[in-house]
Amino acid sequence: MTDQAVGGGPLLPETGEAPAAPAPGNRAPKARPEGAAARPAPAAGAVAPHFAGRRRELKELHADIARAGLDTLSGRKGTRSRVLLIAGRPGSGRTALAEQLLRERAGDHPDGVLRATLTGPGGEPADTARTARELLAALGAEAPPGAAEDELTAQLREALAGCRALLFLDDAPGAEQVEPLLPDAPDCLVVVVSQGPLTGIPDVRPCALGGLDSAAGVEILSRYAGPTRITVDPRTADSVVEECGGQPAALVLAGAWLAARPMSSFADLLRALHDIDLPDDLPTGVRPLCRAFRLAHDALPPPAARILRLLTLAPGGLVDAHIASALAGCSVAAAATTLDDFATLGLLRPLAAPQDEGGDVAGIRTPDAATHPPYRLPGCLDPLVRALLPEHERPAEVQLARARMLERTVRLLQSCRAMGEPADSPARQKVAGLPRSLRFASRAAAAHWLHSRRGALLDAAAMAVADGELDTLDRRLMAALTRTLLAHRGPDAAAPDLYALHGLVLRVAERRGLARERAAALLNLADLDGRAGRTAQALTRYRQALEAARSVPDQVATGRALESLGCTYTELGDWQRAADWYGRALELRLARGEGADAARLYGRIGGAHSCAGRWDEALTSWRAAARTFRRLGEVSGQARATGEMARVREYAGRPEEALRTCLEAVDLARKADDGRLEAALQLRIADTLDRLGDPAAARLHRSVGERLLEDYPE
Repeated sequence: MTDQAVGGGPLLPETGEAPAAPAPGNRAPKARPEGAAARPAPAAGAVAPHFAGRRRELKELHADIARAGLDTLSGRKGTRSRVLLIAGRPGSGRTALAEQLLRERAGDHPDGVLRATLTGPGGEPADTARTARELLAALGAEAPPGAAEDELTAQLREALAGCRALLFLDDAPGAEQVEPLLPDAPDCLVVVVSQGPLTGIPDVRPCALGGLDSAAGVEILSRYAGPTRITVDPRTADSVVEECGGQPAALVLAGAWLAARPMSSFADLLRALHDIDLPDDLPTGVRPLCRAFRLAHDALPPPAARILRLLTLAPGGLVDAHIASALAGCSVAAAATTLDDFATLGLLRPLAAPQDEGGDVAGIRTPDAATHPPYRLPGCLDPLVRALLPEHERPAEVQLARARMLERTVRLLQSCRAMGEPADSPARQKVAGLPRSLRFASRAAAAHWLHSRRGALLDAAAMAVADGELDTLDRRLMAALTRTLLAHRGPDAAAPDLYALHGLVLRVAERRGLARERAAALLNLADLDGRAGRTAQALTRYRQALEAARSVPDQVATGRALESLGCTYTELGDWQRAADWYGRALELRLARGEGADAARLYGRIGGAHSCAGRWDEALTSWRAAARTFRRLGEVSGQARATGEMARVREYAGRPEEALRTCLEAVDLARKADDGRLEAALQLRIADTLDRLGDPAAARLHRSVGERLLEDYPE
């Protein structure tokens, strides 16, 4: 491959397709939205609208795919996926080339396309664990909450084993972010977009991009300026391409500037580009894009330019009318119009609406908070816009804008959560009084909004915690996000996100010395660790939570920590420690007069002693449970505890005593009208009578139990 490109066409600056050419004097239409993060690829051979040039690069990339790898040349079948690298500066159209390659190879990979961006909006490398988790979710595979990076990447490789899929890793900072995600699947193809080489990854096929040739560059400009102005002055149009360095992103911005000025010529555009003053120490390769961006930025009205700069504060780089209006302090309608204008000018990239987990709700057209389309700053423009923020905005104004945005997010989350509750609930009635722009028309619309903004909402919580000056607001945000995720996704599906949120709560609590909040966060994290099988980590966190709860003191959290320690040791089969921790929790419940919890804990202690074969201690605990239930008037609980006493006596080798106790439990179950429990007790009596040598009586009780099961189905 050579550094000199033959031609090409951008999607939008860096990625996305170029908007269709507006007629002179008319406003350009909206850009075609970018695809979802993970979706089936289009049919093989499909060509993106307006894609131009780069044909030689495409041909060579196809040839590289067909060429034998090093493993094949050595007589071995490859164990890992082939890796193609498309290298170039941001704004060189590298992502556009990759997307076109994916379209043309789609037919060879029936398992579809997975996409991930490996650089965050601020230029920081994306978290590999989160990337792996998102790719697993796109594959329909569940990953345990709080899983380590190695575990997640190993699960991703396992999920892709045997697949014939395309994996597109965009904007990779380096080999360190790419290598853990490479599947051990020779029939998969990995396409990586990066600025430099992937040193350390073997058999990578690089394709280095330079600028477009003059013909391809002029083709991009013609989509905006129309053919007439190019026909009138073709040499100046060529000069504009040269001034833009043949960079697609710069050409899109320059062409959009010209499209907005139907009376201007290419000579006017070239003169305007020359008049942009850039620092002398700016590297030559980035000067064309910087010049085109400054031309577009300086031509904006001051309010619009301010909105553009503030968009760099958007969590996860995801922008919509609500985010923009909160950041700038303007109306939602004004923000929506401004964002649409930015997309027309090539300053923003529209994003396609994703499919919700419960079905495709992208077609929702109700006028509510869910219908504002999302946008993203192109990766090549983000650092340029970000650099202008401190030049034009005071720190206090930036902090205020961030606080307004987070407050708006909290209100939207509260509205979204309310839609998950019954129509006559107080929360729904409260939301009905909000402005229409903050309301959702239906539960499906609210779920769609949450699903499409989920990553940005998690980033908002992390951003607020990292700020350190918005602790009260970030605690409200995390509480609202936790409740909303539970309302719409349920505890199991929301567990990975909840794990991250509880970790953020823990950071805030430790930073501010909030022992009560620290105990709650540790308890929640320990619960999730325990469900994921990380028992040792759960035990450590339960002990830390107990220490924090006792320091306040918080008796509710203390009791929960004590009982959770008992449950964890129960799972480990350490019955003595389990009974000991249950006993400590019992003392606290008795001191607080919490009879129902005390009865339940007596039963847990009895169960631990039974598993350990300490029959006398088990009987003592179950008797105490039965007495406590009797005092509370809970006949069903008393019947169950009595039935467990019978079970213990039977295990202890005293079947006659077990039979008498079980008959007592049957009487109690009848008084409680608990048919399922009576059925279970009748069947147990039948088994005991069989062992005692009375088959006739056993048949009688078994028939009664079976009839009860029919009368009281689950």
